[in-house]
Amino acid sequence: FHDAIPLGNGDIGISAWVEQSGELVFYIGKTDAYDDNNRLLKLGKIRVMLSPNPFEGNNDFRQELKLREGIMEIQGGTGDDRVDLSLWVDANRPVIHLSVRSKKKFSTQVQLENWRRHERSIITDRAFSDPYPAKDDSAAGYIPTIQYPDSILPHQSNRIVWFHQNTHSCWPYTLTLQGLEGWMKGQTDPLLHRIFGGSIYGEGLRKQDDTTLISSKAVDHQDVKIIALTINNISPGGWLKSLGVEQTQIGKANAKQDLAAHRSWWNQFWSRSWVRIETKGDTGAIITRRYNLQRWLMACGGRGPGWVKFNGSIFTLPWKHDADYREWGSAQWFQNARLLYWPMMASGDFDILSPFFGTYLSALPLAKARTQIYYHHPGAFFSETAYAWGTYANFDYGYNRKNLPVGFATSTYVGHYWSGGLELSTMMLEEYAITQNKKFLADTLLPLADAVVTFYDRHWKRDAAGKILFDSAQSLETWQTATNPTPVIAGLKYVLAGLMALPAGFTSAMQRNAWKKTLSDLPDIPQKQENGKTLLLPAAVFGKLSNSENPELYAVFPYRIYGIGKDSLETGIQSFYTRVNRENRCWWQDEIQAACLGLGREAANGIVKRMMNRNKEYRFPAMWGPNNDEIPDLDHGGVGNMAIQDMLLQSDGNRLFLFPAWPASWDVSFKLHAAKRTVVEGDLRNGKLQKLLISPEKRKKDIVIMPLQ
Repeated sequence: FHDAIPLGNGDIGISAWVEQSGELVFYIGKTDAYDDNNRLLKLGKIRVMLSPNPFEGNNDFRQELKLREGIMEIQGGTGDDRVDLSLWVDANRPVIHLSVRSKKKFSTQVQLENWRRHERSIITDRAFSDPYPAKDDSAAGYIPTIQYPDSILPHQSNRIVWFHQNTHSCWPYTLTLQGLEGWMKGQTDPLLHRIFGGSIYGEGLRKQDDTTLISSKAVDHQDVKIIALTINNISPGGWLKSLGVEQTQIGKANAKQDLAAHRSWWNQFWSRSWVRIETKGDTGAIITRRYNLQRWLMACGGRGPGWVKFNGSIFTLPWKHDADYREWGSAQWFQNARLLYWPMMASGDFDILSPFFGTYLSALPLAKARTQIYYHHPGAFFSETAYAWGTYANFDYGYNRKNLPVGFATSTYVGHYWSGGLELSTMMLEEYAITQNKKFLADTLLPLADAVVTFYDRHWKRDAAGKILFDSAQSLETWQTATNPTPVIAGLKYVLAGLMALPAGFTSAMQRNAWKKTLSDLPDIPQKQENGKTLLLPAAVFGKLSNSENPELYAVFPYRIYGIGKDSLETGIQSFYTRVNRENRCWWQDEIQAACLGLGREAANGIVKRMMNRNKEYRFPAMWGPNNDEIPDLDHGGVGNMAIQDMLLQSDGNRLFLFPAWPASWDVSFKLHAAKRTVVEGDLRNGKLQKLLISPEKRKKDIVIMPLQ
């Protein structure tokens, strides 16, 4: 599996490779295949064998992933013995296609490999955020995590059909544990009776047994189709009927037109944005390739009904346990997940961003309800760790609730870590600034952001000067006891200013007055004077160092208060140079913050180290990690992509800063998206701008070309 190549259509993903034996093998993942325990499972593993074997001894083996077409092509043999395979996941339909062509006739065997055949208790491969208490949570009492089996259906005419049905659910246990059992009434369990699975079929293939298809006769071409389908709250009979409808629709479609539409989707995807770097040697080419492959991973796994899991997406492989296991489990860590999505804006990939924001929008009713239940005031908070429906990860909330008030999370890492809601609001403001999408503004941005800032306004008392006193609080995971943390104050200043700048017709006078009052009640961003220099602090008061973030630099990114084009630039630069924690992997964002401060050398050096830092055990060059997380570690690549974009282009008000942190020795061609539906396309060669196209043209006056570094 170390040779696995990821492909996908945004919802269905496969990891495919050819084994030494000559068999084509691939895992199938799906973005909504969450089981009874809220674990994101693989649908299964497929093994394809051809006879005669064209790959025996790796004879003239060739494999190519065609990014612009969204297709993986494999070739074995030469001359009349040559066999060509084409593998792709339809960008517009829920189906995987395998096409095999040869001058000589061959036979095909397709087999489903399923490892969830029997009920078992998960012990050694239990992940951190699995919902039930483990044996080492003795005070809470051990509840085993049970992996329930799949169903493989008999009596299916010339096709393999299998599915996993959630006959249990951890959702009621989770909400009851977290004091939200009253809210469950009238709600639909998001896991119970969810069914996910698929069917495998192809013309000329017949069943050998319930998991194997074989050729009826030798042929010179063979097409195999695999449909993947998830439906919530349905019976097996209802799911099977829907599967049949899907198969009928796919059968009626024109195969050549479907392939053309698939290729068209991918061509349009790559045409809407690009970055191509050239340097002395092959460094630029390697960075460019890995920038593209990170974006490929997001496109292959980011258009499903929910968020992309930061820890491997749907492309995890069995490097530690079986293919269903992932480090850190099924919860989302906002600190990590945001970094997958930030670069989607400059590349114009708003279709990939939509499910991320949509997940939080769906969780908003519960977020508002638990704010009232826990704290008896309006607004909504989003915890740092969360399941998709919006509660804490159970381990962080704490299993042993004896003598603890409802709502109190026992983990010191996330107990008061709610500032992700402010960054979420910042990201939505950024999307609106670029797209000017009024529906997004009204239906998504305003409901979420207003609830978040209302929480911050109502949750803490004012001090003697009438300023909000954020105490008890924390500054990310690093300073777990803090007063007036910088990420909270900077985030509120940035978000409130952004909300008040929105078109007045979409906000009420009451909202604007409330936002203005909250903004005026904020304390200053914590600072200190040292050797005649002003430096940012992580909080006004902070305790023991417990992690390795630089919370003070959140005032640089994601909240661009100190940076390019601002009077406060020098304070940001000095704070960057005196930061305690320095890294260029995983979720550390040094390169982004360096770019935001115009520090081209620091940003470029960090990018080289980050993008060259790949797992060499894997063939696919963007199989980052595991670092702190999983393989692929998608926040690692996300930071790299966003830093490159910020080195090229940044916005401040109406101004567009071109090359704010770009090294003079790097040539580059790029197309990026910016505020007010602006697209900037440029070509830099030998330190000179050869081409600059701005759309719309009226934005040309706002371009500020910065000196190269």
